[in-house]
Amino acid sequence: MSTPVELPPAGTPVASAAAASPTRLGAALAAGIFVADQISKLWILFWIRLEDTGPWVLAPFLEFVMVWNRGISYGLFQQTSDLGRWALVALSIAASVWLSLWLRRASRRSEAVALGLIIGGALGNVIDRIAYGAVADFVHLHWGDWSWYVFNIADAAIVVGVIALMYDAVFEERAVRKG
Repeated sequence: MSTPVELPPAGTPVASAAAASPTRLGAALAAGIFVADQISKLWILFWIRLEDTGPWVLAPFLEFVMVWNRGISYGLFQQTSDLGRWALVALSIAASVWLSLWLRRASRRSEAVALGLIIGGALGNVIDRIAYGAVADFVHLHWGDWSWYVFNIADAAIVVGVIALMYDAVFEERAVRKG
């Protein structure tokens, strides 16, 4: 027998309903990150056609440059075969399912936000691997000879989410125990 779903009162704005539940907040954030990531990649790939037009210098420290990442964050574990590509797809989907189950049990908004960022980013990159065989990265931060890696919205969301999750694990858990 399933537990009945508790719906917000009629007329409650969607934003208020998402704010009322950490799970809904995390899910809404995951969906927002996923959509923003995919829209930005479609814009880069098919509207401005960055591969054809070359780098766009936006500031002395920022440019858009097209890079196809066949690995994971920071270009680690580059895959050159279809087996490797589909293994990364399966791993990303499994991680997203596991994180979604964790999100369902989240009791703190900070935890839900962190999980939502990671889930949305992971799913955004999964779509790239399925559709293109690699992840479309295009944001390049640099200063002089120093260069940070090339990334996208999904990558940024994953990094921020992981940092937020670590912060939450250390400081929020400690506050809950003292509480």
